[in-house]
Amino acid sequence: MTDDISPSTEVHHLLVDTEAGIAAAAKAVAAGQCVVLPTDTVYGIGADAFSSEAVQRLLDAKQRGGDMPPPVLVAEPSMLRALTSTVPKDAAALAKSFWPGALTLILKAQKTLQLKVGETDGTVAVRVPDHEGARALLRVTGPLAVSSANVSGQSAATTCDEARAALGDAVAVYLDGGTMGGSGPSTIVDFSRTDRGRVLRAGALSFEQLVAVATRLEPLPEPEIVEPEEEVAGPELVGGGSVPAIGEGPSVSDTDTSE
Repeated sequence: MTDDISPSTEVHHLLVDTEAGIAAAAKAVAAGQCVVLPTDTVYGIGADAFSSEAVQRLLDAKQRGGDMPPPVLVAEPSMLRALTSTVPKDAAALAKSFWPGALTLILKAQKTLQLKVGETDGTVAVRVPDHEGARALLRVTGPLAVSSANVSGQSAATTCDEARAALGDAVAVYLDGGTMGGSGPSTIVDFSRTDRGRVLRAGALSFEQLVAVATRLEPLPEPEIVEPEEEVAGPELVGGGSVPAIGEGPSVSDTDTSE
């Protein structure tokens, strides 16, 4: 079943006709256009991860710059080694335990990989979603750059209607899979700087779940509180205010609650 919402945009209901929806979305991706797809976390906006023009359309739709690159979704855990130069044993163990699922792994990218997702500093953020409709599309298209289907800074879309309201005709095909978002955003673990792994963002998977598999995993750092010196405290710090220090890490957007 298809709804036409503008001359250039289609909505396909996956629960009614999955095959037609996947075919339409795959055709749009091949043409360098953006699509919206349901995942196990929230709705995502996706584009060909190997096309700089397509990824730029995704970033433009979200009103976001290339310094916040989207993660890459793949259909199968076996795709991880095709995208990365090395997979530490703890990263492989986490992938085996939690994929498909709400876990994003950041690893060093293959040097010959022609991903065009933005300023990644030689890394790639990868996830296998636990949603059969999303994986069916990924099996046809190959890796997609996917971020949450919303304008940057706004709430992530948990329904197709919310995604349509946010992104409009910047998207060629919307795949409606019902209401998403019960599990929260994916948990992000960075293996690009240490083989131990370090949590960069808390999410649907708890640290306790992860460290039971990867016992050397470093937790998400507590925000460092920098106390202002009394003689230079500005008006905004009157009354005992404090400033959290922001730690450094790979440039990865997974979100605004993104994938």
